[in-house]
Amino acid sequence: MPREFGNVTRFDATTAADRQRLIVEAIAAHRERASPFCTFEVDPASAADVETLGVPWIQFVDGIVNLDCTEDELERCKSLIEEFPAFKIDELTRPEDAEGVNVRVSAKADANRIAQFVDRAFERVFDLPGEYRLWVVEL
Repeated sequence: MPREFGNVTRFDATTAADRQRLIVEAIAAHRERASPFCTFEVDPASAADVETLGVPWIQFVDGIVNLDCTEDELERCKSLIEEFPAFKIDELTRPEDAEGVNVRVSAKADANRIAQFVDRAFERVFDLPGEYRLWVVEL
């Protein structure tokens, strides 16, 4: 039986329209609860190379989209951001004790546009198939 977070009554989706609707609902629930952030994660069965790179995830809080990626994924992220004029990279962090880059993207947009960006980021940045399964794992 699904738990409910605000208006969110399901926690996963596999089509672009359903994933984006899920993201919008999760952002609304996150805001209603004033939670620290909300986290979206790919079902490990949907992603290749999970053992090496880990499960792709994206967090959202206060107009910031946050993700960890490789250098190649960062280049794809930059390309995607060019299609979203209200989005820009605010900060890149390359921790010494970890491979990869933490990317903080400011998202001065409504929840629908943020959902489009997040969904496309999973597909294009993390190179996932169009039918990947997205989970809301933290609100």
